Amino acid sequence: MHENIEVGFQTFVSDGGEEFGAVRQVFPKGRPELIVYVENSGDFVVPLDAVEAVHSHKVILNCRKLDPRLRDAIGHAHDAEDPGT
Repeated sequence: MHENIEVGFQTFVSDGGEEFGAVRQVFPKGRPELIVYVENSGDFVVPLDAVEAVHSHKVILNCRKLDPRLRDAIGHAHDAEDPGT
């Protein structure tokens, strides 16, 4: 499953939920992790064991396996969006 992840895939914490970012690197320097850009927060390291599913250019992550700082950033990913659009 992890071998199917590509740079640019959108990231989610639930299938059908709102995307919060995108994959920027896969297996950086051979490490079993991803670098994910989170909107309004920047890049975060995600261990591969946090990946729950990969399909349709989406990476679904298990929120319980993510660093608390990353979970907080995900919760604020859309804060800067205009609520009127």
